[in-house]
Amino acid sequence: MFARKKKTEEKGGIVETIKTVVYALLIAAVFRTLFFQPFWIPSGSMKDTLLIGDFLFVNKMAYGYSKYSCPFAMCPISGRIFASEPDRGDVVVFRHPVSGADFIKRLIGLPGDTVQLRGGVLFLNGQQVPQTPNGTFTETYEPQGPMGSLPRCSNAPVGQGGVCESERLTETLPNGVSHDILNIDPNGFADNTDVYTVPAGHYFFMGDNRDNSEDSRFSQAVGGVGMVSAEYLVGRADRIMFSSAGRSLLYFWTWRADRFFKAVD
Repeated sequence: MFARKKKTEEKGGIVETIKTVVYALLIAAVFRTLFFQPFWIPSGSMKDTLLIGDFLFVNKMAYGYSKYSCPFAMCPISGRIFASEPDRGDVVVFRHPVSGADFIKRLIGLPGDTVQLRGGVLFLNGQQVPQTPNGTFTETYEPQGPMGSLPRCSNAPVGQGGVCESERLTETLPNGVSHDILNIDPNGFADNTDVYTVPAGHYFFMGDNRDNSEDSRFSQAVGGVGMVSAEYLVGRADRIMFSSAGRSLLYFWTWRADRFFKAVD
């Protein structure tokens, strides 16, 4: 009798444990769906703000909801219900308007703005955006992340294991937001552009690694993102939670402890 009672209690305990785990997973899934989306940085287009191997959560509540950030019937079929407007300098995750892949770039141009680059210098609405030198960004010339991509260097050619350099500047946008950008080529392909006019309901994005980013300077026909409609915005990147410089998350000796919980500026 005692043994039967003990088995019943053990069975009940296992059932309760399973229920607790299931509830926890459901809560986590709802939390992820409604509020945050995990994002792993796969490329170097946002160096040195974001490095390959940075893991962050995207704040999906920052700009309200669209069909790309909310899966429920209450969300709009098209367009966006804004909680607050995106601002210049925000680091934003959005869906590529053609491929549907998730991209992360910095918001540079708002609806109605004109955007141009001259000699690598940004002009917004005809006004030059200040850039001040901020030293040199260095990294090891070696395969980076799971894809094993090699960095681009201003001091190329660089041998395997050598020091790869990029000029670093601090750019200050008209709203006072300052952020670092990298310059690899003094006369890169997209360092001199036509004047872009951002249409209503759209945004202009660029990577901080200016000579290594397929962004709004490039049309969608050639693989760029072009002008991004508000409905494609997923959310704002606010904080790096974890970072690994290795090809696998299990390579603990490649973890970048100094980047854990680091704010995205």
